[in-house]
Amino acid sequence: MTFNFKQENDLTIIQFEGDLIGEENGPEIIAQVNDTLNNNITKCAIDITDVRYINSSGIGVLITILTKFRNNGGEVVLINPSDHVKKLLVITKLNAIFAIADNLDQAKEELNK
Repeated sequence: MTFNFKQENDLTIIQFEGDLIGEENGPEIIAQVNDTLNNNITKCAIDITDVRYINSSGIGVLITILTKFRNNGGEVVLINPSDHVKKLLVITKLNAIFAIADNLDQAKEELNK
């Protein structure tokens, strides 16, 4: 799995690609999230368009990101999950916890409400 953090004004965009398996990169991802929050950026869009698979540790990483942003007065939106990932979000009922957008523009609208 590869990931990339990008700052756009008051928004952090995290792009994941490949299989989101938390054991591999989880600590590094969370460290970068902490750095982001230390810079007072509290809006986060996670682009999972190119994520093929998420295991339980990967779900844990997403929940940790959401919790950290919300604990700092922020919010997280997931962008464009595949049908497979959407089914997983429904089965785990995470679709009720995460806001989900079709694209970055829609995510920005959701975060600016």
